Amino acid sequence: MRPIRSALLVAAALTAMAASGPAFAWGSAGHRLIGQLATESLPLDLPAFLHTREASDAIGELAREPDRSKGAGQPHDADLDPGHFIDLDDEGDTLGGSPITAMPKDRDAYEVTVHAAGASLFKSGYLYYNLVDGWEQLVKDFAYYRVETAALKRWTDPQQKAWLAADLKQRQQIILRDLGYWGHFVGDASQPMHVSIHYNGWGAYPNPSNYTQDKIHGPFEGRFVSENVTKDGARAAMAPADICPGDIGACVAAYLQATLAQVDPIYQLWGRGAFRSKDPRGVQYATARVAAGAAALRDLTTKAWQASEDGVVGYPGVTARAAEGGAPVTFAMLYGDD
Repeated sequence: MRPIRSALLVAAALTAMAASGPAFAWGSAGHRLIGQLATESLPLDLPAFLHTREASDAIGELAREPDRSKGAGQPHDADLDPGHFIDLDDEGDTLGGSPITAMPKDRDAYEVTVHAAGASLFKSGYLYYNLVDGWEQLVKDFAYYRVETAALKRWTDPQQKAWLAADLKQRQQIILRDLGYWGHFVGDASQPMHVSIHYNGWGAYPNPSNYTQDKIHGPFEGRFVSENVTKDGARAAMAPADICPGDIGACVAAYLQATLAQVDPIYQLWGRGAFRSKDPRGVQYATARVAAGAAALRDLTTKAWQASEDGVVGYPGVTARAAEGGAPVTFAMLYGDD
């Protein structure tokens, strides 16, 4: 991104943000649907406890939690709110100038580039890193689940087995919590206004199509979705499983790019009155966006399960692959020896 253009985009973004304040993501209905549908469509080779009504209901509710925690106070809100979005320009560059396909290695490095461009992490958002970080945590969770499941079949000491069985049960609860909470941000990333500088009206940018300046963010993702998007409709609109190969950062970037491509369509539809009442054009669009979030959560969760086979847990470390193949897993390795 050229320095002058970058400065203009940052200034416009700061002005728009100051006027509107941070926005919620999908409302309760949208996030609940995304969590439930993703869980219900997971492949059968994932752990059996995920294939229950209790699990899909829990993940659906937990997917709302990052929004429900808003208003807890400061610095809580100021630190966490930027994790719901990332402001990308029409070419897919961040306010710091980094293309979404070439993001700095971590949030600290990203924040340096954002500050250098005259913005801040609060104004630019760091949704990209929430998606990557949450996925890595889920890989670790699944690796522990694999290793402990394998060890439980081979350990013979009654006391050690009792501790391991309890720890494995707790690990299931941790997985549900981590998957549900992270699923909120995966859902956020399917809402076009959560990945764009045009996040609540087109803003102070070139506007040759004369797109609306109305505050359309909340009305679209909240009441319109709750009144018009059904679970059956979103399930039918979900794409078939498609597990992104390779680096998780590249997979997240591709997901965000696909959502960014939907910014123009939503503004076009709004201008045509498609989000009034039960207009089928608006219903189809909103349903497709919720379905995209559910499909992404399903596929990224599956990718995490696959990657967990090579995940290392305990000290000294053992991979899930090795443990499932019969490698020794000692009590001290999981319980700790200090």
